[in-house]
Amino acid sequence: QIPKDPAQRRVRELAALSKRLQQVHPNVLAKVLKQGTVYRNEEIVVINKPYGIPVHGGPGVKNCIADVLPILAKMLENMKAEPLHLCHRLDKETTGLMVLARSKEVAERIRLLFKTRQVEKIYWAISLGDPDPAEGIVEIPIVEKEVRSHQSHYKMTLAPNYRLSPEDGKVVKIRKNRNAESAVTRYRLLASSSACSLLELQPITGVKHQIRVHLAYGLGCPILGDHKYSHWSKLAPQKLPEITLKRLKLEQSKARHLPLHLHAHRLSLPLGERIDLVCKPPLFFQKTLKQLELDVAKD
Repeated sequence: QIPKDPAQRRVRELAALSKRLQQVHPNVLAKVLKQGTVYRNEEIVVINKPYGIPVHGGPGVKNCIADVLPILAKMLENMKAEPLHLCHRLDKETTGLMVLARSKEVAERIRLLFKTRQVEKIYWAISLGDPDPAEGIVEIPIVEKEVRSHQSHYKMTLAPNYRLSPEDGKVVKIRKNRNAESAVTRYRLLASSSACSLLELQPITGVKHQIRVHLAYGLGCPILGDHKYSHWSKLAPQKLPEITLKRLKLEQSKARHLPLHLHAHRLSLPLGERIDLVCKPPLFFQKTLKQLELDVAKD
């Protein structure tokens, strides 16, 4: 049955779309990626990664970006093109700019640029709540931990090097967690309304789920639709404020269908000359911005 409510309909369509992209013939996925090509030259192809498609295969994954790179290369060039190569990764639910290299050598070069932090990446995210202060840097190491609860699962979490002393409230350095990776994210508030914010984020480091963890646990502003990092000890749908539900025309019981609103918006790549690219957020993201009345001042 088709829900009457437009937001629920949209959410259901999205879930169906990402499921369909999972089940389509690899050629169809390659075609979707080809249509979403943002930039290409003789060394690289930059695509706009769709929602819900994993970059790598795994159990239960029928389609992933890595698998269709040979087909995409042939569609873009000619039948003799060698497969494209991955240079970095985005989470399955993240959309936006993704760089593919036309040769192994270029891929190595770009991976090194990412590793040595020479690629400038700017993300947009819609978060719950407003960060305080409105702009700043979150610099808290991140570690993967097992959460023991009625369904045990693994999550990335913060492993701070400091804590407040209970006696006098002073900041005390504590022993570093050996497995923690240092993680740094700059953030800036672009707009806020309906108990949500549009944030511009620049991850300086590249730790798994870094932006999601820093926003949720560092700033207390989880990303809209991030059901994994909205609670610590349980796997449960995100709890949304009344006003947000109202604007999105959504019931709390349907919140679990809300997609993650995290988008790789801009990329600056020093390849000979600097290549600066921008990619608009997907339609569902734009629609949420409208519904929540998050108006972005034009850059």
